[in-house]
Amino acid sequence: MISLKNPDQIAKMRVAGALLYEVLQQLREMVKPGVSTAELDARAEELIRKGHAIPSFLNYEGYPASICASVDDAVVHGIPSKKQVLKEGQIISIDCGLILDGWQADSAFTVGVGEISPEAQHLIDVTEQCFWEGARQAVAGNRLGDLGHAVQTLAEANGFGVVRDLTGHGIGREMHEDPAVYNFGTPGRGLRMRKGMTIAIEPMISAGDWRVTVDDDQWCYRTRDRSLCSHYEHTIAINEEGLPEILTLPGFVWEQKED
Repeated sequence: MISLKNPDQIAKMRVAGALLYEVLQQLREMVKPGVSTAELDARAEELIRKGHAIPSFLNYEGYPASICASVDDAVVHGIPSKKQVLKEGQIISIDCGLILDGWQADSAFTVGVGEISPEAQHLIDVTEQCFWEGARQAVAGNRLGDLGHAVQTLAEANGFGVVRDLTGHGIGREMHEDPAVYNFGTPGRGLRMRKGMTIAIEPMISAGDWRVTVDDDQWCYRTRDRSLCSHYEHTIAINEEGLPEILTLPGFVWEQKED
């Protein structure tokens, strides 16, 4: 069932989103060769709790950390480890969520470790662009197929694969709510979007095949052909004007992005 939020509830999600933005900005600055993914995780939990929030990933269905740290061919849900020390030329996606005053925020980015190849940077850039193409479609009256199609079209135009086994999702009091938000689709098909919907849009784009496998830990997904994968995510709300607001990107104004 779709949970529509009123303006007061969206305002609380906006505050949670602003805190998560600050957490992720500090984690982004930490990414460099020699840093372990466990160090990133510890810092994330410290910052979240300092902000009087709760790490929503920690112990979620048994997940043992506050972030997902997915390196190179890992798509999502990479478990942080002291043994996993970042190396020059790798790429890492950091996915994190928190609960503040009972409301969830969820966001992710992918960044290079030190100097990376032009091909890897292009993958990261296109993945972020895919998010924006999808988010532009998140207006009242459009359908989820419009959003997914926009993501898919840009990714495939660049020769990349769109991971299909994993999706974005509704979000609010719970981290995962209805509906599933696919990164592929057919225009004019799927659920019609409405004012008050809050969703996490998260393209997962591979440099090769879109198919995935899961590690023995039953958490970390990887591209089946072991090609690089990039992930980018924000929590958005469809506001009273029927337009998308990026709750995990404080101060963003659509007119600026369109210029």
